[in-house]
Amino acid sequence: MHKRLSLFVLCLLGGLSAAADSKSPVDYVDPFIGTTNFSVCHPGAVRPHAMMSVVPFNVMGSDLNRYDKDGRWWSAPYEFTNRYFTGFAHVTLSGVGCPEMGTLLVMPTSGPLSVDHRNYGSAYQDELATPGYYANYLTKHNIRCEVTATDRTSIERFTFKKGEAHLLMNIGDGLTNETGGYIRRVSSTEIEGSRLCGTFCYNAQAVFPLYFVMRVSKVPREAGFWKKQPLMTGVEGQWDADNGKYKLYKNYGRELAGNEVGYYFTYNVDEAEQIEVQVAVSFVSVDNARRNLAHEQQGCDFEKVRQEARRAWEKTLGVVSVEGGTEAQRKIFYTALYHTQIHPGILQDVNGEYPKMQSADNGTTQGNRYTVFSLWDTYRNLHQLETLLYPERQTDMVRSMIDMYKEWGWMPKWELFGRETWTMEGDPAIPVIADTYLKGLRDFDIETAYAAFHKSATIPGDSNLMRPDIDEYIQKGYVPMGTYVQDNSGDNSVSHALEYYVADHALANLAEALSKKQDAKLFRQRSLGYKHYYSKDYGTLRPRHTDGSWLSPFNPEDGADFSNAPGFHEGSAWNYTFCVPHDIMGLARLMGGKRAFVDKLQMVFDKGLYDPANEPDIAYPYLFNYFKGEEWRTQEQVYRLLHKYYKATPYGIPGNDDCGTMSAWALFSMMGIYPDCPGSPWYSVTAPTFDKVTLHLDKRYYPDGDIVITAQRPTPDAHLIAQMSLGGKPLSRYRISHQELTKSKTLHFLLK
Repeated sequence: MHKRLSLFVLCLLGGLSAAADSKSPVDYVDPFIGTTNFSVCHPGAVRPHAMMSVVPFNVMGSDLNRYDKDGRWWSAPYEFTNRYFTGFAHVTLSGVGCPEMGTLLVMPTSGPLSVDHRNYGSAYQDELATPGYYANYLTKHNIRCEVTATDRTSIERFTFKKGEAHLLMNIGDGLTNETGGYIRRVSSTEIEGSRLCGTFCYNAQAVFPLYFVMRVSKVPREAGFWKKQPLMTGVEGQWDADNGKYKLYKNYGRELAGNEVGYYFTYNVDEAEQIEVQVAVSFVSVDNARRNLAHEQQGCDFEKVRQEARRAWEKTLGVVSVEGGTEAQRKIFYTALYHTQIHPGILQDVNGEYPKMQSADNGTTQGNRYTVFSLWDTYRNLHQLETLLYPERQTDMVRSMIDMYKEWGWMPKWELFGRETWTMEGDPAIPVIADTYLKGLRDFDIETAYAAFHKSATIPGDSNLMRPDIDEYIQKGYVPMGTYVQDNSGDNSVSHALEYYVADHALANLAEALSKKQDAKLFRQRSLGYKHYYSKDYGTLRPRHTDGSWLSPFNPEDGADFSNAPGFHEGSAWNYTFCVPHDIMGLARLMGGKRAFVDKLQMVFDKGLYDPANEPDIAYPYLFNYFKGEEWRTQEQVYRLLHKYYKATPYGIPGNDDCGTMSAWALFSMMGIYPDCPGSPWYSVTAPTFDKVTLHLDKRYYPDGDIVITAQRPTPDAHLIAQMSLGGKPLSRYRISHQELTKSKTLHFLLK
């Protein structure tokens, strides 16, 4: 029987329970939350915002495909309900919608040597995961596996039964869509090489090499390469025996390259003997990977690295303290915080070198150069969380984005290890950096950032990589169908335009703050172009043709199954109609006033048209707060959604976590505040989950210190607000500014 146990559960079973307030936040994190239900999180070992992660790989079974147990395509190296383990992947992504990375697979085996994962793959049990550490037991091989990590390296410890044992480095398989790798034997205990990765979301331009060094702690009895022979047709004789087979090269030489290659170490081991493996990576060179290993691991000490990883997470998660709530709610909360602190991750090596954006050259940084910017997702709430709780990191992230512009002339959209993947739409760097600046973080080159924003918001489409359909957007105030793609079934024209409206509103706010009044007026006017899409016949946004005529036939519920309805990306008209957070009152006037707006928005929830697992409607529950007397609906919906979709189980995230975006929604909502309009320094409030939440703010950025959010509730399920106070003074508004929150220091709720 397979056992999946978080560290918290093991403590309970061992009789080691303690008072809730005596536990470290790390003890509440369950990395198995979000590892199924298409949330595509993983339970592997990783440090906060690190380059390296070591993750169990179980989504490639004996059929050679990357699917879960129900035959669904999977974009993470691990799926909770799967059972077939084929190694530990190094450098993976968490909560992304396209398969990528998840390669450099290290696998321990026993018995006769096999280098075909269809043969050496194993069932497993006794899984254990806590931040920075993962372990399991391979039942086929009787091997205990444990892994942990530093920022750029890993160390893995394997405990064997007596007999013949092997360590395999498979660089041919993985999640990435690319093929090709290289391995060089350095010594009897060390190999080095590279693996080509990329083509994220099927963009063939976004490719890059991943370099590695691997060391083993014991000299093997023998070692060698393997290579899978290419499939050949129309051949006879000696090729027949080799066609498509894995061939071993024991005495081959020092290096081998190909699409399906690997390296094996073979041992005679004693009972309970342990062998350790160290892997270091770099996106610059093999030499840098070796430097990373020398700097981050002096010697080979698994327990030392494991404890350092735990301390790193204790520091990161310790910025928030909660009191009250249930055990499950604390697990949900701190696991969500954990998920938000995985991406973006560092790109530079210990010597500061990193691959420049869209370039064959390398740069050098004195600080942190970040990568994995899933900005269409994260601009809505994750970067606001970083600004509030981790301002130093957010400042470095903004600097990284500005440096990308300096290196190749554009801000990132969905950047991955120095390559632009062009995934999703919009101009999402604008609301991220504008929001950061308007909330008071200023230690970056805002004038250069503004020049980048002005460029993408104004230059013609033929030259505009960020907004290729900008010409008609400027001329007509909207993007007509067929502007970017000719096939209506793949047309995302309304989605494109809505993203531009949000970006232009944020740009107008930034221009105003920088005393660029004419620009502010221009971009604010453009941000209101969403009105061109409003159809009175349906009461929703509706695609239009270039001559101004409406798309017909039209059904606003088309796309509710997460398909691409004409004009909309990953959703229906209802998922997008209220996606104008910068002008809610203007939208309400189009709809016929407050009552019509509120009734229509409530209908979206009542009819199940709200999608909790995707970004366009993620702020919908908070929009009731704009209308006096209707704020209780926000409190009701947030309470309902948290209880329905966020659970302390592997199914506990409503869908793709999108690099922490869904987790950030839960975090803010459980704290009682939410940034419902990116690029605007305000929060919408709701009833918090806990009796007390303390935000331990960085005094270098917020000199007034901690924020304490408290709730007095007569019953455990009380979730409607009766009274509020901010800084000890009565509060009747349901939206407060960032400055008010950080300076007032206390936000108190009396619930009913």
